[in-house]
Amino acid sequence: MKKTKRAGLTASRSLTPHSVPPDSGTQAKSQLQRSSCLLQPRSVSADRYPTEAIVGLGFRGWIAGYQSGEIGCWQEVWKLYSNLLGTKHAEAAVGSLSEWAKAVAVASHHQISVRPLSACGFCRDECLAISMIAACQHNTCPAMRACAFALIENSMVDEVLHHAGTYALTLRSVEHVISPSWIINANAFVVPVASRPM
Repeated sequence: MKKTKRAGLTASRSLTPHSVPPDSGTQAKSQLQRSSCLLQPRSVSADRYPTEAIVGLGFRGWIAGYQSGEIGCWQEVWKLYSNLLGTKHAEAAVGSLSEWAKAVAVASHHQISVRPLSACGFCRDECLAISMIAACQHNTCPAMRACAFALIENSMVDEVLHHAGTYALTLRSVEHVISPSWIINANAFVVPVASRPM
């Protein structure tokens, strides 16, 4: 399967630090502002890291690990999750996160874009990933499928959604639920067919 870089995406399509996706509420915006610059080794608390930040950072770190081949990216995610959730819950959450991120990376027709581990805010693909998990947690199937399609840019979304559902349920079981305001209009993020590389 040939991986291609996405055409037509510029910095203006990325979210700036402390910004949130279109149509999200002010509550999500203020929560993300509190999350500041994120993957930090010092002790952290769950109220400093809202669920959307936990999901976005986990996705960022796991995808970065697949792309770079550096286990350090995964170790940073493990530190964050174990500090926030405790070792027992972190094992389940990281296990389901890794399966979901792998399914996304394998199914995607392009290289998934993620920001550097220490960056503030989330880019397009990270926002779509967060929105997909939010849609899973709130049982909004059309939004869930639209986010998966926009993220991987093909219709083979079933395995991605299966693993997204497992991860979403795992987080819900430890009382980490993303605000429904993070469920975005994924159609706004789809690259028009005419601008895709052939």
